[in-house]
Amino acid sequence: MIRVMIDNKNGNVWDISDIVGDLTWKTSRIGKAGTLDFTLIKGGLYELQAFQIQNGDIIHVTKDDKPVFYGYVFSVEGGSEEAVKVKAYDQIRYLLSSDTFVFENKRASEIIRTVANKLKLKVGHLAETPYVIPEMVEDGQKLLDVCDKALTLTLIHKGQNFVLYDDFGSLTLRNIEDMLVDFYIGEGSLLTDYSLSTSIDQDTYNRIVLYQDNKKTGKRELHVKQDSSNIAKWGTLQLYQSVDEKKNQTQINELLDQLTTLHNRESKTLKLSAIGDMRVRAGCYVRVWIKEYGVNQPFLVNECTHKFDSASHTMALDVKVIG
Repeated sequence: MIRVMIDNKNGNVWDISDIVGDLTWKTSRIGKAGTLDFTLIKGGLYELQAFQIQNGDIIHVTKDDKPVFYGYVFSVEGGSEEAVKVKAYDQIRYLLSSDTFVFENKRASEIIRTVANKLKLKVGHLAETPYVIPEMVEDGQKLLDVCDKALTLTLIHKGQNFVLYDDFGSLTLRNIEDMLVDFYIGEGSLLTDYSLSTSIDQDTYNRIVLYQDNKKTGKRELHVKQDSSNIAKWGTLQLYQSVDEKKNQTQINELLDQLTTLHNRESKTLKLSAIGDMRVRAGCYVRVWIKEYGVNQPFLVNECTHKFDSASHTMALDVKVIG
């Protein structure tokens, strides 16, 4: 059973479950806050003089007494029609603020904690990330982009992927290897529809060029790794980026290997429609089995949308292969 509560911050807490319709909860792995959209049906509780719903009100949702969403109202839209539309975001929304930070020799987990503390956000479990970032200078950047950049650097240099999300009101950072759900989606298990696509159009590179500007010689030094067989198939898809001048050749070779592993491949993306299960959210791993395409492996959930109505709970997933 879905239960939706609203806290007006003025001493009133309302159970609005009976007047909520078209409830949709969406999470994204990178760059977006979790959202909750729903409509309020006029009548009953809504008609009470004391009842109000305003921007900034706290919304929390549970299903079968298990936590689902904790966030804040950001828009209320009503008119002559019978329904009022409400949109709420989780804490990640506040990371869309911009600021300036300079970090030296900090891990991504430390950077995230510093950013969260400055905004006075509630922090839960932050897994310690393995890579110490020599320097990050972020001037007037969105704070979520700052956090995502730190996590991307960790992935590039250490090959470990972490996801930042709001866990019922607490910012949480976990290694995706710890987020494999204990069931599969596929034939005979939840799946109702699917589509599969492969692409080299985004984030695929078969030639990696790292450059260092040598201040002593005044020359730019290039370090290259390429896959000639994939260049023959796809043409040259080049990634060209700078590397810290303090890095030695061994460190540069390791970085070339990491970038090649990440980018020298087709991206495989699945869109799944399935019966809803609240254990699935963006950032988790879920095993997918589709016999027709020979698919039987874990996929990383990039986006997850849960929809609820009076009779059903469904979910739509965008998932991709990692590793």
